[in-house]
Amino acid sequence: MSFLSYPAGGFVVVLLASCLLFAELLFKAKGLSGLMGCGLFILYFNYFLTDQASPWIVGLLIGGLLLIIIDGKLFTTGIIGVIGFVLMILGCALPAPSLLYGMLVGIAFVIGTLGSLFFRRFLPKREYLEKLTLHEQLTSEKGYNSINSDYQRLVGKTGFTVTPFHPVGTVKIDGHNYSAVTDGLFLDSKCPVRVVSVDGTRIVIDKEEQKAE
Repeated sequence: MSFLSYPAGGFVVVLLASCLLFAELLFKAKGLSGLMGCGLFILYFNYFLTDQASPWIVGLLIGGLLLIIIDGKLFTTGIIGVIGFVLMILGCALPAPSLLYGMLVGIAFVIGTLGSLFFRRFLPKREYLEKLTLHEQLTSEKGYNSINSDYQRLVGKTGFTVTPFHPVGTVKIDGHNYSAVTDGLFLDSKCPVRVVSVDGTRIVIDKEEQKAE
C-alpha cells in the first residue's frame, strides 16, 4: 500500500471509494458497489488512522453517512444531507498527512460522488430518490395550465400600442391593456400590432402591416 503515501494514490482511492459507495446509496447496485466502496475506504483509513484518531474519524464518516440516509428517507430537504456530506469529506481529509494531501482527498470525494451519477444510465434509482423527483405532470387535463390560458388566446389577435416600445411597452387588445415585448423592434404609440407568440405571461408582438385599400 505504499502508493497511498503519495497524494495521487490517495486521490484515486478516495475517488473510486466515494463513487462506488454513493452509487450504492443512490441506485440499486445489489450491494456489490457498496462492498467495493467500503473496501477501498477501509484500505485508505487503515493506512492513516492511529488508535487515538480512529474513534472520532470513524464517527465523522458513519455520522455523515447516516445523516445523508436519514435526510433521503425522512426529510428530503437536502439540508441534513449536505451536513452529512461535509462531515464525510472532513472524515476523509483530516487523517491525511499534509494539507495538500487532505485537499486532494476532499476534492476526490466530491468528484467521486458526482461521478456516481454515471450509474443512473443502467441502474434503477432508490425509492427515497423518487420522493425528490416531481413525477406528477401539471397538465391541463388535471386542472393545471403551464401557460396562462387568458394570454394564450391572444396569439394572432391584433391591437395597437398604448405606449412606445423600446422594445417593452403596453399594448391594447380587445379593450384590455397588456405588457408586451417586441423582438427587438422599436415602435411608436398607436401603432397597429399583432400577437405572434405567448410564453407564459410574456406576450411577443410584431408590427401589423395595414393593407392598402
